[in-house]
Amino acid sequence: MNRIKKGDQVVVTTGNEKIKGQTGEVLRVDGERVYVSNLNLVKRATKPNPQAGQPGGLIEREASIHISNVMLIDPATGKGARVATKVLENGKRIRVFRSSGEAI
Repeated sequence: MNRIKKGDQVVVTTGNEKIKGQTGEVLRVDGERVYVSNLNLVKRATKPNPQAGQPGGLIEREASIHISNVMLIDPATGKGARVATKVLENGKRIRVFRSSGEAI
């Protein structure tokens, strides 16, 4: 079970975004890498595609960040927190914060 999933609010713990204290929502998870909204932006030169309705030029989009460089935000404290998995009596796995034990 992944500790971070699509739609989670995360804070960046290393790199340029750490200095700024950047937070954002996870757009997608690709194995060991995550894409966070409006973080780690890069510019790509793209050709126009009239069939898809895409204009050409410099497009700014999110680049991936390694999953170890982001932490889930605990809504109770507003800070990054470590995540563990817990197995319930019925065998279902859930994610919990290590500090409080509260389910995510």
